[in-house]
Amino acid sequence: MTATATAQTTSPAFVPAPRWTIEALVALFELPFNDLLFRAQQVHREHHDANGVQLSTLLSIKTGGCSEDCGYCSQSAHHGEAQREALLETEQVVAAAQAAKDKGATRFCMGAAWRGPKDKDLDRVTDMIGAVKALGLETCVTLGMLKDGQAERLKSAGLDYYNHNLDTAPEFYNQVIKTHAQSERFDTIDKVREAGIKVCCGGIVGMGETRRQRASLLVELANMNPPPESVPINELVPMPGTPLENAPPLDPFEFVRTIAVARITMPGSMVRLSAGRQEMSDELQALCFLAGANSIFYGDKLLTAGNPEADRDEALFARLGLNAA
Repeated sequence: MTATATAQTTSPAFVPAPRWTIEALVALFELPFNDLLFRAQQVHREHHDANGVQLSTLLSIKTGGCSEDCGYCSQSAHHGEAQREALLETEQVVAAAQAAKDKGATRFCMGAAWRGPKDKDLDRVTDMIGAVKALGLETCVTLGMLKDGQAERLKSAGLDYYNHNLDTAPEFYNQVIKTHAQSERFDTIDKVREAGIKVCCGGIVGMGETRRQRASLLVELANMNPPPESVPINELVPMPGTPLENAPPLDPFEFVRTIAVARITMPGSMVRLSAGRQEMSDELQALCFLAGANSIFYGDKLLTAGNPEADRDEALFARLGLNAA
């Protein structure tokens, strides 16, 4: 299944990309499983090291007390159970970043539970970015929605990536989040791009959305100009006390299909296995790598959710012949 012939208008720095439609992506999702994985693997090998996986580590630098009501998040002040904690000191962040580097991570991501950062908090975060950058790591932050001028400050501090997920399809968004509109997320992504920072943007599946809505989310991502450099695909981890704590689990093969469709529609992006990996078997993760995933969060914890221990990941990589890239 191919995209429509209409091309995006783009700057000379980027190769024009086809516009994907929801119908085209639904057709990909509906391919026989083996055919879909075969096509995704072909695309993957054309654009990436077939056996290379990029390692990132994520640290919560400010936990709990977020004013937003995201239905999946235990850090929300509306329903979450995560204990509110103050912003970490730079020395604590640097120690965690050094430990991550020693374990093989090449990118260090820092997340704060805010609607958006205040300027006084951004002063401290920019110090963290500079200190982590000095260790030779790529830097990434996820700080919520940015105001005018804040992305430029992050760029000046040496930030490489800004994470701001779309979370879900536009037509499903208000069933998950009501304190802000998805358009505000697009506004922040535009600010990040304009500042010259690379975009890390993906979503969460398994929140009760339909297959067509999963396709709709991926269409929004694939039709960005350019698509995000990093695309984290999260599987919902139902957190106690949140509105989605009893969400039914997503069929594992449907998750693999989502990875494959992301790879086909965003061939140059790093597709990252993110939240939910702790609950995945080694066999399921292997299928995800076959489908085109080539990045993982590496370490013991993702903000407030667990993550496979580094030793388990190293053993899995050895069994599959994968290399940290």
